[in-house]
Amino acid sequence: MLKSLSTLWPYVRRYRGGLTLGIGALLMKDVLLAALPLVIKHGIDSLMAGFRLSLVLQLAGLLIGLSAVKGLFQYWMRVIIIGISRDIEFDLRNDLFHHLVALSQDFYGRYRTGDIMARSTNDLNAVRMMLGPGVMYWTETSVTLILSVAVMLHTNVRLTLMALAPAPLVSIAVVMFGRRIHTRFEHIQKIFSDISSRVQENLAGVRVVRAYAQEDAEVADFERLNRDYVRENIGLARIQGLFMPLLQALIGLTFLLVLWVGGRQLLEGRISLGAFVMFNIYMGTLIWPMIAFGWVVNLMQRGTASLDRINQIIGERPSIAKPAGVPLLASEHSAEVRFRNVGMMFSERRDALVDIDLTIAAGETVAVVGHTGSGKTTLVNLIPRLFDPTSGAVEVGGVDVRRYDPEELRRQIGFIPQETFLFSATLAENIAWGVRAATPEQIRRAAEIAGLVSDIESFPKGLDTMIGERGLTLSGGQKQRAAIARAILREPRILILDDALSSVDTLTEEKILNGLASVMRERTTILISHRVSTVRNAHRIIVLDHGSVVEVGTHEELQGRGGYYAELYQKQLLEEELEAI
Repeated sequence: MLKSLSTLWPYVRRYRGGLTLGIGALLMKDVLLAALPLVIKHGIDSLMAGFRLSLVLQLAGLLIGLSAVKGLFQYWMRVIIIGISRDIEFDLRNDLFHHLVALSQDFYGRYRTGDIMARSTNDLNAVRMMLGPGVMYWTETSVTLILSVAVMLHTNVRLTLMALAPAPLVSIAVVMFGRRIHTRFEHIQKIFSDISSRVQENLAGVRVVRAYAQEDAEVADFERLNRDYVRENIGLARIQGLFMPLLQALIGLTFLLVLWVGGRQLLEGRISLGAFVMFNIYMGTLIWPMIAFGWVVNLMQRGTASLDRINQIIGERPSIAKPAGVPLLASEHSAEVRFRNVGMMFSERRDALVDIDLTIAAGETVAVVGHTGSGKTTLVNLIPRLFDPTSGAVEVGGVDVRRYDPEELRRQIGFIPQETFLFSATLAENIAWGVRAATPEQIRRAAEIAGLVSDIESFPKGLDTMIGERGLTLSGGQKQRAAIARAILREPRILILDDALSSVDTLTEEKILNGLASVMRERTTILISHRVSTVRNAHRIIVLDHGSVVEVGTHEELQGRGGYYAELYQKQLLEEELEAI
């Protein structure tokens, strides 16, 4: 448990000044709470000697004053400590998000989005409850218990020992039930992660669910998960429902013992009426700490279980990290890309790339073609260092990309992946994403080069049109062109289009390529496509087969060799003729 909590020490130290004030207010509140029964004892014993109205008024004023000051300290105790727990939650959430953004792609292949969301929300809230109410009430109950027992021991040792007799049973109950609450809550959080993942996947893939008429099946699966979640929570409620009455029963037993032993001592004259009343007030004061102790144990066990789950993510380290003493990819470095005997293996049974030795000159446009699974996407993913090669090296500007700061390297690259992702924002914001100082004219110019202007004019608010989550209101071709405009606006030194024109027709493709001609002329450009029309004007065409380079040349050279490329070209010519007929 202490190892898990060590994650929070830096955040706690950050607010140690405020926590000191909060704990100080808590201590003052508890001291005043412990003083109230002493004032009542003194008043009763004084009045037993003779009734005086002035004494009653003095005691009443003193009790009201002490209660008011105690309430003031209690207010500031809650404001400061609970407020700091919110501040720590804020810092922890920011750091957790920053850590998630920095993690490499392999992490997201091992964790589901819904699971990450559950840890970032539900688990984080449980940690905040542990740090706020949990710590506050734990400290408050402990101090109240210590002060009350100290005064009770000073007043009557035997009666105090009788009052504390059930304490060992309370300790046993706390340990036993605390362990079960921790295990059960950890399991509940895992089920909650499954529910979050299922909801996220169904909302993201709603079109597929409807296309395959799987609404009823998905609802049934969700209902099963929901039923498991309810069943586990009911099990936890049963444990808590047994825990709290058990504590209350032990408290009731303590009251009976004190009334029995204390009453006899009062009748025998061994204790004053004021002391007996004071003792019972202290017993009443201890009821809340005893009950709160059980609630605090519940909060602590929930919080530590959730903290363990958050620590699993915090403990992850990006496989693609910034090296020490990184060089800048500045203007003096050329935009030449070189693959030196690059090999890539994603599993022991399959080589994605085999001994790739290839140089792409600065300003050159190179196309990469090949059948599905030939390694085209893997090849270009190595340039912005989304993965590191298993063997060999990828160089940009004559420097191994592993020596660059990944963030700085990627700023110089305009990457348009196969799967276009757009945010739930305006079209202009999506195009300008990553370029904060972009002007409306620059955004429109990028959209024009990408062949998106005619579509923009048909939108109700033009570039200010909200496009919905993942670009839901746009067609596949419109989303691809928006992604192309986003990459163009960055003015990258290296431009990579990974099958970025697959969702547009050949006429639109020709317009986009004509618009890109001036952009590609100044940049190192890599095109991946299954269409010959997309790649035929490239300076060189590289053909991949099972991760190896099998052909390199211009469109005319490869067409004359009668290999894979020539076969692909003939097939597409035949398809065009059939479509024309």
